[in-house]
Amino acid sequence: MEQAMFAGGCFWCMVTPFEELPGIQGIESGYAGGTVENPTYEQVKTGTTGHYEVVQITFDPDVFPYERLLELFWPQIDPTDDGGQFQDRGPQYRTAVFYYNEAQREAALASKERVAASGRFAGPVVTEILPAPVFYRAEEYHQDYHKKNPKHYKEDREQSGRDEFISKHW
Repeated sequence: MEQAMFAGGCFWCMVTPFEELPGIQGIESGYAGGTVENPTYEQVKTGTTGHYEVVQITFDPDVFPYERLLELFWPQIDPTDDGGQFQDRGPQYRTAVFYYNEAQREAALASKERVAASGRFAGPVVTEILPAPVFYRAEEYHQDYHKKNPKHYKEDREQSGRDEFISKHW
């Protein structure tokens, strides 16, 4: 098993594209990249801790290659927005691909180059490719939020503008 970590804005919206696929063993919502150990949602949402909202995915690379995870990641985000994602603004909602080894780093850089060269976007692709920092699992109520709170999740997602952007650009 290997791990992958992606920041794509609100972590609630970054679970569903990866779940229930062959070779995906688990997806956890959490925080990474900040200066506070064991941060809480209340701390991270202030935008002052330096953390990203992330998903950490445990996967079997023989069944579901890392490159396929990257192919699923990019169409979930606006890679040209460095101020957050859609209605979620602030540094905690920045986008990034965090890599755990050199092969992941190389694959992530190559995929970013392909997205940048695709001509889909007017602006530059600003999503960073960074070494994986410590992952802090988010509070239990954030795990599988879309299943626990389907009505609120659906309303939040509809209001966010994410789906319109995805439809237009991908």
